[in-house]
Amino acid sequence: MNKQIVKQTMLSLEARDLESAREKYLEYVGSARLDRSEPIEDDEQAQAELASDLSEAFDDTVHSHSDKIEKLSAMDFGPKSKVEEGAVVKLGGRFFVIAVSTGKFVCDGNEVMGISTQAPIYAVLEGKRAGDAISFNGTELVIEEVA
Repeated sequence: MNKQIVKQTMLSLEARDLESAREKYLEYVGSARLDRSEPIEDDEQAQAELASDLSEAFDDTVHSHSDKIEKLSAMDFGPKSKVEEGAVVKLGGRFFVIAVSTGKFVCDGNEVMGISTQAPIYAVLEGKRAGDAISFNGTELVIEEVA
């Protein structure tokens, strides 16, 4: 699997998600504004407050995607011989990228998922090499590949 394609795919997906989060954020911010030139009804005030709360939630999402893009851009995706940040790991027939958390995505014809170094499974995988066995949540697995 070409790791540079993996990196570019992850960056593209995060950029798409960032743009979507920004659009939703701006939509909710716009609906949180009240027309102060007219009397404000209680339900209008409540709706504006709800929209304001939701816009804050989307603001967090915007920052999360922005942080992921920044981290991915700076990350070394060069060849790896052990499980560390920037490695692609095949485990249980599935591919994982040690980078940032993502949903499943397809890259180079393979289903891949990003996991962060904060993920519980990373603590078990860190520093291991292809052929090493691990135990996670009561399941024994062998690391098939590290790239």
